[in-house]
Amino acid sequence: MTQSVPSVIHPRITRTAEGFAHGWSRLGSQVQFCAATVKGCPLALSRYPSELLRLIAEMSLGVGALALIGGAVCVIAFLTSTAGSLIAIQVYPQLQQVGVEALAGFTSALLNTRFLCPLISGIGMAATIGAGATAQLGAMRINEEIDALETMSIRAVSYLCSTRLIAGIVVVMPLYTVAVLMAFTATRFGTTTAYGQSSGVYDHYFYTFLNPIDLLWSFLQAIVVAAVVMLLHTYYGFTASGGPAGVGEAVGRAVRTSLVALVVVTLLVSLAIYGPSGHFTFSG
Repeated sequence: MTQSVPSVIHPRITRTAEGFAHGWSRLGSQVQFCAATVKGCPLALSRYPSELLRLIAEMSLGVGALALIGGAVCVIAFLTSTAGSLIAIQVYPQLQQVGVEALAGFTSALLNTRFLCPLISGIGMAATIGAGATAQLGAMRINEEIDALETMSIRAVSYLCSTRLIAGIVVVMPLYTVAVLMAFTATRFGTTTAYGQSSGVYDHYFYTFLNPIDLLWSFLQAIVVAAVVMLLHTYYGFTASGGPAGVGEAVGRAVRTSLVALVVVTLLVSLAIYGPSGHFTFSG
């Protein structure tokens, strides 16, 4: 009996150690791939401008019939308007219970700008642009198109991944502008139309507490989120294997990883921007 215990415990320890080592090895390969993608951005700008313009148009407006209803503009605008409506639905009754419903405009200026819009825009980008990039690169990988590019002495990482990284960062700026406007409009519409608050009261507190510096920081958050999404999704697409089923698995893993990364990045960036001061001037 004493001799059988090590034979049972040893394989478990081995599997645990192998899984731990494999996880760290994969993390190292991801970091190496991200560094190579960022390093290839100058080459992508100088040698592949036509491919870059094509990707910008494809990411922003969609392709074919999806350009009408399935483009990233429509998806992100719908998501952020829904989030803005939820602020009006959830926050206004709670403020009304304590007699400060006039501050509904303040909550919109604070929550939409600092937290919800960057996060919701990142989720929409991961579900549309990111998932599409993973599927495209995965299909190219299993069809050996990436190997063919490398055979022709084309730097596949710069041509396929760096161009998508730059296109994602370029596209996110007008997309995020639409997202912020839709969130503000939806919150104002829900508060003034559904709950009947005076539009003058709402606008007074909204513009009083809407800090232009917060809007600039919010755009910075959106750019960081877009870069993280594109780096993760291009990695999983570029390293996909196992045929069509492997591409689907890569898309699922990329979306799950990016959703977790979005929350972490939003938390860290918010702490870096708003954490040191730790105060909010409540006046007006």
